[in-house]
Amino acid sequence: MPPNQSFYPPKLTPNFVKLLQSVSPWLLRQRAGLELVISTEPKVQLSTLQNSPCLLLCNHPTFNDPLVMFGFSGRVGRPFYYMAAHERFGRLEGWLLQRIGGYSIRRGQADRDSVAQTLKLLAQPDCRLVIFPEGGCSFQNDTVMPFRPGAVQMALQAIAKQAKKGEARDFWVVPISLKYRYSGSMQPIIQRSLQRLEQRLGISELGASGGSGSGASGDLYSRLRVVSAAVMRRFEQEYGLALTADAKLELEDIDWNQRIAAIKAEILAQCEQRLSLTPAPHEPNRERVYRIQQALERRYDLNEDGSNQILVNGADEWELMRQSLARVLNFDALYVGYVAEHPTPERFLDTLTRLERSVFNIDQPPPKGQQQAFLRVGRPLNLQDYLPDYERDRQGTVRQLTQQLQQTVQTNLNLLSQATARDISW
Repeated sequence: MPPNQSFYPPKLTPNFVKLLQSVSPWLLRQRAGLELVISTEPKVQLSTLQNSPCLLLCNHPTFNDPLVMFGFSGRVGRPFYYMAAHERFGRLEGWLLQRIGGYSIRRGQADRDSVAQTLKLLAQPDCRLVIFPEGGCSFQNDTVMPFRPGAVQMALQAIAKQAKKGEARDFWVVPISLKYRYSGSMQPIIQRSLQRLEQRLGISELGASGGSGSGASGDLYSRLRVVSAAVMRRFEQEYGLALTADAKLELEDIDWNQRIAAIKAEILAQCEQRLSLTPAPHEPNRERVYRIQQALERRYDLNEDGSNQILVNGADEWELMRQSLARVLNFDALYVGYVAEHPTPERFLDTLTRLERSVFNIDQPPPKGQQQAFLRVGRPLNLQDYLPDYERDRQGTVRQLTQQLQQTVQTNLNLLSQATARDISW
């Protein structure tokens, strides 16, 4: 069930934050099996984050990223604020998030309360605000999804307003790249994960070991492809995309990316039709999902109190649609070749975790092993330098800065990937 409060404001408690920051290395190890490793671009000083207001924009590969950023706040020695998805509030996790500076955002709609809170924080001289501009987890360790422009737009709006009041000041946007690396040998873990999936999907040992490839990694990749194909076929059948025998033979030659895209498109179209929403096939998948989720929550509430026409018939259908939308987000950033082009343990397990989430209907599978979280701080941009451009062309300046920051995060992520890459033998 979704949280029932429309907005959850931050309730930052400084002494509580200091206490948690003092034990954050222990919390990272115990809570998520993580060790935090921090680096910076040349000439970048963490003192910028200590002494100036700033907006920290970080890629979002896993659910552990806010925990890592909290550990980073302990290294900086300052409290951060965090914009977090609305569905994370209303429970114990939400209570904790609010006390360390978290506040909610309803994705996919105009959340005026959250925007107002963000603008208020950005105007504070000691603001240090963390936003994940991809708009949700990518579930990929090496690639960055397109940044949404809202964070940069709100920051420029806030400092432009202050400049008009004669209160111009430096305000920094800091690109943060975050990558995880498993500490031990992951081949046995990958083997066990594949076995569990093969058993659940009814894949025989002979079928699982088929395909080309040399050595252990080639065999594992062949098995991964067999499991992935079985999951695709299951989804195609479930959403009415099953074909005749002749068509199936022809389908084997169709680009897997096309098949994945067709499954996601069909899920979204069916959900929009069921909720009587206007189809939006040209909208990004993630935006469509958030819009549908909001409509689904409203329909469910109406069903519960009987105050309007029932458009979703009870909790069972609500849950089925929720699972379908989660599948779209789960595979949103996936592309065929992600593992093949760099068959690292992390890319194997990125993909296996995705498959486990869908096949076993697990929102957050347990950690696969101990990891290092490599965090690289990019060169901060002073938004004061961009105010003249912003006054001349607001949309163009926001778009250009957002793309520049996204590219910086991806570039530094590539550097982290090169620095942490392991031999294929693992």
